[in-house]
Amino acid sequence: MRTHIKELRARHGLTQEELARMVGVRRETILFLEKGKYNPSLKLACKIALALQASIDEIFIFEEEDLK
Repeated sequence: MRTHIKELRARHGLTQEELARMVGVRRETILFLEKGKYNPSLKLACKIALALQASIDEIFIFEEEDLK
């Protein structure tokens, strides 16, 4: 899965650490999400969307192979 977290985070002037604090996870979790190495729970995806003032669809790009 690909994401636009890094771009949206930069647009809001947030560091990985700041976003992590806002959504209640470790900085490494944000790093792994940005690199596509971690699939978030629906709850975490919603928290990130709220923090970045974007929809889940704007942030997370699901590809067909991700759904298999």
